[in-house]
Amino acid sequence: MSDETFMKRALEFARRGRGRVSPNPMVGAVAVKNGRIVSEGYHRSYGEAHAEINAIHAARTSLEGATLYVTLEPCHHHGKTPPCVESVIASKFARVVVGMEDPNPLVSGKSIAELKAHGIGTTVGVMEEACRQLNETFIKYMETGRPFVTLKFAQTLDGRIATSTGHSQWISGEQSRRFAHRLRSLHDAVLVGAGTVVKDDPELTVRHVRGRNPLRIVIDPLLEIPLDAKILRDQGRAATLVVTRPDAPPEKCRRIRAMQVGLLPFGDQGADLFDLHPLFARLGEQRISSILVEGGSGIITSVLRQRLADRVVAIIAPKMIGNGLSTVGDLGIDYMDHALGLTFKKVSRSGPDVILDGRMTMP
Repeated sequence: MSDETFMKRALEFARRGRGRVSPNPMVGAVAVKNGRIVSEGYHRSYGEAHAEINAIHAARTSLEGATLYVTLEPCHHHGKTPPCVESVIASKFARVVVGMEDPNPLVSGKSIAELKAHGIGTTVGVMEEACRQLNETFIKYMETGRPFVTLKFAQTLDGRIATSTGHSQWISGEQSRRFAHRLRSLHDAVLVGAGTVVKDDPELTVRHVRGRNPLRIVIDPLLEIPLDAKILRDQGRAATLVVTRPDAPPEKCRRIRAMQVGLLPFGDQGADLFDLHPLFARLGEQRISSILVEGGSGIITSVLRQRLADRVVAIIAPKMIGNGLSTVGDLGIDYMDHALGLTFKKVSRSGPDVILDGRMTMP
């Protein structure tokens, strides 16, 4: 069988870590000897053994002379676990096939060079595009220090996220709402504006699926969030961070902090809106590698206007309501050749709804 066949198997294993390894990448490894798979492994959870180590430990035969297929270059540094490259060398593999070089500057080609220095045949770039797509979040975070931003919204066929009275429950069907919870579980944080909290009082958890609850971030320059909001009262279930301006009311700040809720003074005094670029950079410094932006319209518009979205997931319901709240407000675009574009990666059915999943292409 070909290198691509075994790398495809390693990719399948890597995907099993989805939603459990952040801010680490998803990685899969397959050991092959005499044309047969003798062991497999993947990175199961953040802080636990990496894929290569799990594959080595799973082997019931000597790996001397075998070939190791791994979706990402083995790590070269001490972090939560020792360097994987040392164990790979000690196992006496004859050859290592790497899907892609690690963008982490602590690794970035160092392990590949060490493998070669120890006389291990090394091939790099097998199914590289698939490996890169698997870890697009990790790659952006490593290369920029900023989180990968997914913009998600559910709207009617005529582009509304609520009626003219503000009523929005429910635009999408039950299956799509479960999908949205699953999407939350795959991100480090979910972000909404204060208006969404005031109007809908959401929990922003993953209660309809199995998975981890993300950090809940509320953009609230004027500190309008009610003290009895669900996301302030259930910190034992999921953590919340409220981002407000430095001159927010001191007494309300004190009461929110007393509820064990994070409070981040940010931006300029007197500002009604935030420049999200430095905020997202700040969140990246706190090891938040991915953010799911869920709205409302003001936040959606700000993220698009500031060119911060990497991915857009639009749930389109087969409903029309005419007048209502538009999903996206003014983006300051006067000409069609300046329009923001998308490359669709996937179009799928979800009950009666259609889900469009694309990546942003900036003009």
